[in-house]
Amino acid sequence: MAVDDPNTTTTRLLTLLNVSATKAGKRKRTIDETKPSEKLNKKRAVQIVAPDESHDELAQRPIEKEEDFIAPPQTEDEEGAPGEEEEDEPGNEADPYEAHFGLQPTVLTDTAREAVDRRAWTSQRGKLGRLGGVVEAVPEGAASSSAAAAKHKIQEKLKAPLETRQAKLPREIVELQNDLLNALSSYRDLYITRTTLDTQPGVRESVALHALNHITKKRRRVLKNNERISHAIKAGNPPPEDVQDQGFTRPSVLILLPFRSFALRWVSALTTHTPAPDYQIENNARFQSEYGLPAGAIDKLANAEPGMYPRDHVEMFKGNVDDSFRLGVKMTRKSVKLYAEFYGCDLIIASPLGLRMSIEKEKSADFLSSIEVLVIDQMDALTMQNWDHLQFVFNHLNQLPKESHDVDFSRIKPWYLDGLSAYLRQSILMSAYETPETRALFNHSLKNVAGRIRTERRWSPIEVPEGIEQQFIQFDCNNPKDEPEKRFQYFATQLLPSVLKSAVQSANTVIFIPSSFDFIRVHNHFRKNVGTSFTVLSEYSTNQDISRARQAFFAGKKAFLLVSERFHFFRRYKIRGIRNLVFYGPPDHPQFYTEYLSYPFLDDGVDASDVTCRVLYSKYDWLRLERIAGTEGAAELLRRGP
Repeated sequence: MAVDDPNTTTTRLLTLLNVSATKAGKRKRTIDETKPSEKLNKKRAVQIVAPDESHDELAQRPIEKEEDFIAPPQTEDEEGAPGEEEEDEPGNEADPYEAHFGLQPTVLTDTAREAVDRRAWTSQRGKLGRLGGVVEAVPEGAASSSAAAAKHKIQEKLKAPLETRQAKLPREIVELQNDLLNALSSYRDLYITRTTLDTQPGVRESVALHALNHITKKRRRVLKNNERISHAIKAGNPPPEDVQDQGFTRPSVLILLPFRSFALRWVSALTTHTPAPDYQIENNARFQSEYGLPAGAIDKLANAEPGMYPRDHVEMFKGNVDDSFRLGVKMTRKSVKLYAEFYGCDLIIASPLGLRMSIEKEKSADFLSSIEVLVIDQMDALTMQNWDHLQFVFNHLNQLPKESHDVDFSRIKPWYLDGLSAYLRQSILMSAYETPETRALFNHSLKNVAGRIRTERRWSPIEVPEGIEQQFIQFDCNNPKDEPEKRFQYFATQLLPSVLKSAVQSANTVIFIPSSFDFIRVHNHFRKNVGTSFTVLSEYSTNQDISRARQAFFAGKKAFLLVSERFHFFRRYKIRGIRNLVFYGPPDHPQFYTEYLSYPFLDDGVDASDVTCRVLYSKYDWLRLERIAGTEGAAELLRRGP
């Protein structure tokens, strides 16, 4: 076997083993050595125990200040895992976790991997209860089965809090949660293409429970194998051979989110499944302080009168909207420890930007080498940020680590050693709507050989003010790579000149541009080639810039106003003085289309016949066009051709 190529899995793994074996001063561990090494410069706290007080009695006392309390060192057995009391024999194929992540997953075949690499899938349409219509796909040649037959197997200790809460929820939400848990238990990739404001909390709780259940089963397997090895050694027997139960590093669940406020909601969803007094949340005061608003701060969105701001804007931007964060969460038998060190935690909650900064600073992404469940929430918001950060994180998932991190290689599952973990990772994607970026990520970056599920639905036409004439203009394009150039050429040579020729349409005109790259291009074109007055509103505009631009446009001092979709997403200002609208492309957010068509009526005396609207589109705008014109209307627009 040739191992000269430094990029092969075998060569990289052998290098890792050699480096691990030759590390100076490396400490060998035994099964009885359970006390973890302490960090240098670690803060210490001393507690004086009265002679007649036991440690158990002290542990039961309430902690006045969690930052003043240092838990005693825990052994692996004391650390435990939620729901540990339940028995589960190794290799239990009836358990979805064991069937998918066991020593020899039946779905992990050469044929399935080759089909995934070729992007050869066998698809079928169906329905999954409250999830609605779905497209299910399995690798070509694999046995086709529906996820409708899957049934979740949640630990009883975790299920009890869920059932208590469900007793107070509407029947529709309860059914949605149960159908979602069943689909997730199949360990197929799941892409929920339309989450609504009303269903988001219920969906979040179900996915959090699935992630917690996964962590619990993994930790229980490790602890039970520790016991088996310990008993074998004490009895003088050789240790069992079927104890491969780990990855290269401990973190197995990654949750990617756009803002700190959503991290607060996800931790809340996780802790609803681990209620007091059975569980203690460590470092919660610090977490609430750093991920909530500063003390004394007033959230103008959360406290605004109903109707002052659109509901979706309030839900997205209320709370702390910092987009750079990362948090390790460690689950133990009786606690949820926040701010755990990455290599000692079970779950990582982070933004793509925060994770990228951490990876680039440490020059290592080893803590992502063993991710088994990936959750990406609010993908629609992530498309309004730098999408490259998310791609960067994907490129570092499930790679062989650069260092061993004191792992016991005899405990690593064989498919990790073979570099095949990406073919078993379950990815759960959630978005309010689809974009080409999110669909491309689902189609090209996910390799789960168990299959994939994508929800789908038919859209109704969006409501707009009556009487406005809407003109949809299609330009010809047969290659998606040429689409940005052909769109600009059509706009610059045909659409814009026709607008400038009209005395009415060459003033009080807003040009709405969805893409930031297109916005820069159109802005430069106006600056260099268009001899008319204009101003701009982009996500980089300061408050002073925004005030000047709005006033100049409303007063008629500027004939054109260029607006980027990201500006409207983050700021949501109402623009007065509009009489003519030109959409450089259909907006990603369908409600933005309605809002801009309603803004002319903020001014007195404006009739619907005074307002014009033009929308430039191509056949590659199908996803956006469908949300505005409806599924049937969009199909008709594409059929009529340019």
